[in-house]
Amino acid sequence: MSTRRTQISFWIYLIVLLLNCCSDAVCEQLSYSVPEEVNPGTSVGNLAKDLNLDVHVLEARRLQIVSGARRKYFDINLRTGVLYVNERVDREELCMRSVKCTVDVEVVINSPLKLYRLEINILDINDNAPYFAEKWQSLNIAESTAPGGRFGFIGASDLDVGKNSVNAYKISPNDYFSLDILKGGESVSAQLVLQKALDREQQPTITLTVTASDGGNPPKTGATQISINVLDINDNAPVFSSPLYKTRVFENIPVGKTIIVLNATDTDDGLNSEIEYSLRSKGQDRVIDLFQIDSQTGAISVKGEIDYEENPAFEIHAQASDKGQPAMSTDCKVLVEVVDRNDNAPAITVTSLLNTVKEDAEVGTAIALVSVLDKDGGKNGAAKAVIVNSSPFKLETNYKNYYSVVVHGPLDRETTAQYNITIVATDEGSPPLCSSSTVTVDVSDVNDNPPHFSEPIVDVYVKENSPIGSVIKTLTAADADVSQNGQVSYSFLQSRTDSLPSSTMFNINSETGDVVSLQSFNYEEFKTFQFKVQATDSGVPPLSSNVTVNVLILDENDNSPAILPPYSEHGSVNSESIPYSAEAGYFVAKIRAVDADSGYNALLSYHLSEPNGNKLFRIGTSTGEIRTKRRMSDNDLKSHPLVVLVSDNGEPSLSATVSIDVVVVESTADIQTPFRHVPIKEESFSDLNLYLLIAIVSVSVIFLLSLITLIAVKCHRTDGSFSSYSAPMITTHPDGSWSYSKSTQQYDVCFSSDTLKSDVVVFPAPFPPVDGDLISINGGDTFSRTQTLPNTEKVRT
Repeated sequence: MSTRRTQISFWIYLIVLLLNCCSDAVCEQLSYSVPEEVNPGTSVGNLAKDLNLDVHVLEARRLQIVSGARRKYFDINLRTGVLYVNERVDREELCMRSVKCTVDVEVVINSPLKLYRLEINILDINDNAPYFAEKWQSLNIAESTAPGGRFGFIGASDLDVGKNSVNAYKISPNDYFSLDILKGGESVSAQLVLQKALDREQQPTITLTVTASDGGNPPKTGATQISINVLDINDNAPVFSSPLYKTRVFENIPVGKTIIVLNATDTDDGLNSEIEYSLRSKGQDRVIDLFQIDSQTGAISVKGEIDYEENPAFEIHAQASDKGQPAMSTDCKVLVEVVDRNDNAPAITVTSLLNTVKEDAEVGTAIALVSVLDKDGGKNGAAKAVIVNSSPFKLETNYKNYYSVVVHGPLDRETTAQYNITIVATDEGSPPLCSSSTVTVDVSDVNDNPPHFSEPIVDVYVKENSPIGSVIKTLTAADADVSQNGQVSYSFLQSRTDSLPSSTMFNINSETGDVVSLQSFNYEEFKTFQFKVQATDSGVPPLSSNVTVNVLILDENDNSPAILPPYSEHGSVNSESIPYSAEAGYFVAKIRAVDADSGYNALLSYHLSEPNGNKLFRIGTSTGEIRTKRRMSDNDLKSHPLVVLVSDNGEPSLSATVSIDVVVVESTADIQTPFRHVPIKEESFSDLNLYLLIAIVSVSVIFLLSLITLIAVKCHRTDGSFSSYSAPMITTHPDGSWSYSKSTQQYDVCFSSDTLKSDVVVFPAPFPPVDGDLISINGGDTFSRTQTLPNTEKVRT
């Protein structure tokens, strides 16, 4: 009787569907929710009210449930219009482990005929406790394992889903292990983590209890015991490259297809390092039936038919064991996501219009045509294309699935010379499939960048007397453009410097930028040059930029010291007289010299080069003052020829010599005045020269009077009559000259109004000065500096 009723219901269901397809019947759908395991008769919802039907006509219009299911879980009370539970619903039996569980029900009412679709969501309740596939587990761990090592995967199963499934693990109190909770996909598992080094001799076996609990209210729990054997040998277990692997496979993947290859290594040797792979899938339905692993390579392949609607995901527990005695092993977890099949991805066809585009191309310039076709139908065949990477291009829709790639922003070849435009087409399938195509666009150069020097001003240092034709500097200007637009030529922009044509002193290679000297330079004549160089590219129109070049001539030691009068007079006899009673330190003479060079090359030093003179006389190396080293004796000669060597500080050093005969006389009355005639250069006698002559004569008279007074005081002084030292004093004269005095030495310097013809005259006092007194005169160079002229008697500036 039951079979006959089922057949009648089936035929009625087919007739209703046919009538629904061929008539104007309206189809509507309602959704209800009901927890699983509720008692039969439990109300689900008022169907008559929700469908806006008169409850009094339900029987007359023959309202009934029509469903192709083998079991009738729900029915309708025709007197009240209430939809109620007809049979007990077990969500785990009906939908296994699917997160969403629904029952589709069709409701048919006649007069007129209407079909209503009902979707009833079966809500999960926490009616299943977590359970372990193995109530007792054994694990071998070497005692040499370092803390932090991970062992085994502990996974409990729960027929419930969502928050009612397993969500926490707890380990019994112990000194050695803790749990690391691993969450992946829809499942939660745990792994043992060693916290403290093991010692087999102290505790060869450790028993742990791991409890799994779900998220229900109240929560349900399940437990397993793990016995850990501490091994004394084969102390390294295999280690997977990752404790958790993830992979995706399409449904209906061919049998035998490898989906992932596991990799484990063992640092032991021999059999202890040989690894065998196996699957541990207890507690995971059908895993052994659907997957297999190669024991040697670790490759997991498909063994059975994969159906997304049956199992959207799998959790595979794999184990790697070595061949040691006893064997050691480690576990890993593989999450396999099954992807629903959307068979055909969109196909992209690109037709290039331009192989290259100029960097000054206008916005809107078309580059290529793109068409997108998908062989699938419906939403799976509806595809859209977009440019996914950032670029100054965009897709414009022409007609349906036809697009144009156009310029959307400014182009700059110097920044990006080539663009790889990635076009991705995605269909509307579930899940969607996509394909991509890359359009390569080369940007051609235009002359939009002038040559660029690294700095606007370049200082070049050139030694004087450098050989003609030397490359003093190579100027380089970079041009970001390429080809002809980036070819740079060099030329002088400024033709004259200091009233001298640059081309007479320098030449520049138009291709390399090498600046070559056309003459040898003399520091004493010119100290600096300046010119400008222009770099021009070969573009149309050409672009250019300039650089200023400062050429600074470096002084070379090419001038020997020159002895100043009176000892340098031609044909004169260089002789000095000293009294026989001269004390040690008695001033004999002062040698003065100048050097046309500058800096260290003009820093002079004085030495006695005649060995015999060194016994009785000494000379100040920086002052040139010759003094006695001791008192005279009867054994000393009456005439002492001295040779003074004047050397500069250049590399190599240059020098000059002067000879002086020192004659010993009996008394100071026989000593001639220390003045020697200073030859005066003949020149036109002007008023200025007259004033200069008067000033020199006045200073000379004052000096003679001072000299006579000091000699008289020296001969008649008593101990302590005068201080042995007086502070230096500088006196300025009305005619512009100045005097410098220190102790018993005085220098007088006179300047004319024309500094180019001024004479600097220094008159020494007969008493020894302090070593190292120098006169500094500021020169008139282009680059201001102070030049020290030691021991200068007279300098023409």
